[in-house]
Amino acid sequence: MCQSSVFIIENGEEKKIKRDVILVEPVKEGVKIQGFFESPETIPARIKTIDLLKHRIILEPIK
Repeated sequence: MCQSSVFIIENGEEKKIKRDVILVEPVKEGVKIQGFFESPETIPARIKTIDLLKHRIILEPIK
């Protein structure tokens, strides 16, 4: 499987916010993410790093 986990940086640390993500899309309001059998949600953040080998997507909150 090729799903990834999404993390957001809070207080200098990475916090996992969603696993088994199948869609990541930059949108005007932030980043839209969707997991298997779930509705998409928009996180007010920007993409910092995508590591495909480790299946990790790191987001930074929009200030």
